[in-house]
Amino acid sequence: MQIIDVAPWLCWILPAIGALAALALNKVNRKAMNITVLSTTLLSCIMTLLMVPSLLNNSSIDHALFWFQIAGAQVNAGLLIDALSIIVANVVSFLSLLIMIYSTKYMAEDPSIARFWFFMSLFLSSMLLLVLADNFILMFIGWKLVSLCSFGLIGYYYRDEKEHWIGGPAPFPFQKPSRNGLKALLMTSFGDTALLAGIIILYLYSHTFNFMELIQTAGTWLPAMAATPGILALTCVLLLLGPLAKSAQFPFHEWLPEAMSGPTPVSALIHAATMVKAGVYLIARMLPIFFFAAWVAAPAYPEALTFFIMAGAIGAFTAFLGGTQAMVAKELKKVLAYSTMSAIGYMVLALGISGLSAGSLVAGTSSSIFFLINHGIFKVVLFLCAGVVIHSAGSIYLDHMNLSTKRMRFTLVSMWIGGLALMGVFPLSGFWSKDNVLIACLESGQYAIFAVAMISVVLTAFYVCRMMGLAFHTGTPDGNIHRDEEFRDRKLAEDHAHGEEGHWIEILPYGLLAALTVVIGLVGPLVSEFLSSAFSTYYANMGLEVAAETHTGFLGLSGLGLEVLVAAVSIVMILIGAVPAYFLYIKPTSNPSNLLPQTGIRRTLYNFLWNRWYINAFYNKVFVEPSIWVSKRVQRYIEDPLNQAINGGIPEGFKWLSRGLSRIQTGKLRINMLYLLVTIVIALIVLWLGGFI
Repeated sequence: MQIIDVAPWLCWILPAIGALAALALNKVNRKAMNITVLSTTLLSCIMTLLMVPSLLNNSSIDHALFWFQIAGAQVNAGLLIDALSIIVANVVSFLSLLIMIYSTKYMAEDPSIARFWFFMSLFLSSMLLLVLADNFILMFIGWKLVSLCSFGLIGYYYRDEKEHWIGGPAPFPFQKPSRNGLKALLMTSFGDTALLAGIIILYLYSHTFNFMELIQTAGTWLPAMAATPGILALTCVLLLLGPLAKSAQFPFHEWLPEAMSGPTPVSALIHAATMVKAGVYLIARMLPIFFFAAWVAAPAYPEALTFFIMAGAIGAFTAFLGGTQAMVAKELKKVLAYSTMSAIGYMVLALGISGLSAGSLVAGTSSSIFFLINHGIFKVVLFLCAGVVIHSAGSIYLDHMNLSTKRMRFTLVSMWIGGLALMGVFPLSGFWSKDNVLIACLESGQYAIFAVAMISVVLTAFYVCRMMGLAFHTGTPDGNIHRDEEFRDRKLAEDHAHGEEGHWIEILPYGLLAALTVVIGLVGPLVSEFLSSAFSTYYANMGLEVAAETHTGFLGLSGLGLEVLVAAVSIVMILIGAVPAYFLYIKPTSNPSNLLPQTGIRRTLYNFLWNRWYINAFYNKVFVEPSIWVSKRVQRYIEDPLNQAINGGIPEGFKWLSRGLSRIQTGKLRINMLYLLVTIVIALIVLWLGGFI
């Protein structure tokens, strides 16, 4: 047996070992604990790299180690090594390694570092298991472990010290970490329940949990499922709800902004390497089944299009929704959180596009995965820079920042690279992946989705420039010109302690990734072509190659002509968003504090966006407040009486019995003999009445 044969198993087992080692070494040696965790993460990254030759060889291997039975069904505990799993696993492991390196300095003084390392390592292990699993059962185990780890990390500061609250500023409400972790767990668990229901329905018809077997036998079990109208569409909806909740897509998106209460490395891990990308991965993993049903099977099953219509529509709407909320957010990490919602929306809509026409399978999938890769890289840059910026500013709020562009040049440049890549500015990596999604929209004839995606480009350009302007450029190069006197005086007093660059251990990861963002941008077309070729072969091996070879044009344009048109329109949209933001937030003479009037349409629109379209308020009114009301009544009328009866009544009953017995039990022999005589007489009477004597 060679190392390549066990590499897929070791890549997720090693971080699990690291998680356990963190707990074991906590009281022994802190340095040894840090080294062990980093070593297992590094080895895991190496193991995923060893799978890359399989990607280059266009091979697909199902490593089944053993099997077990569930309700009489044989389930292989195996790992599926193919183009999709190799790409995503390498993104996850590489980015996680750099985040872990950053964390060694960022979390160096944290007293609960062992708990942090445990959840971070287990998070990585669970995500890799999820990505590499060859069946729904093993995948679902990793899926739920990811939710558990996110709960522990979002609510990491579970004691709810005030300095870890997010939200606000006063008089706006704050959110506490413990509640935020619970919110994420509950909202994603709703989707998980729906996902599990969809898996069960799928198994009842297909009699297999294995991903490849589901596709290979689809021609056999699909007719039985389609025989009952609505079942196939229902299965599509249920299977999508889990990924949509995990990836913070509408209507499950409200947990993600509150996930910012965790430490910055946690935010980077959730937004760039794990959690939200799990939903995108699972949609990509399942879509060949429904593409086959909609376009390859004879006869076709139109209900299967529900999967792609729902993904495309929700992804497009979430891309727009997240962009609008990022435009007004006051907290730096919340701007990035909303941008993640929007970017994940791009990935989801691209996967939806892949099945809305017979010729868009490869273009939709490859553009989505390319976006996933690039977004993971530059979003880690932005979050890790944000951690340094927040520490230097001593505040989570953008209008309390305006840091020195002189003393934080490296972070400034890295953050601008990440921001411009997020905007899709040529020639950075984000330009190519964004334009590929837009081209796929046009080629598939989904012009409405294309229009929404283009509007989202405008929003992205605006909020990125606003974010950077407030953080660095609204004032003098020394910062803090447009601030109230008290805040400015405090900041000037703290400049010696705070307004500096981060430690080199913090700078190294995001500096490396910023450089990688530039490099991928320079070879973007080559990467895009490679992914298209890899997924073309990937789908050909599934028997979907006929549909994947069909392509359409737009306005008589295709190929290079269409790419030039989309690039030109995209650049115009970036300018439409960026130019106003420059004059409002970046230009030296700008003063953002005077932008909004107290009344009028602008104030009304601002309030609507600031209140998150009132969606969160609606959820609180419909779900949270009634639940709290019911819980209080249950406690008052059921739990408290039961508690009093069991924990109070029973002990009191025994006390009463004890006191009664103590009165009649004197300890005198003649009295005891009298009790014995009475007992014997009563027993004889009972026996006589019962006919026994």
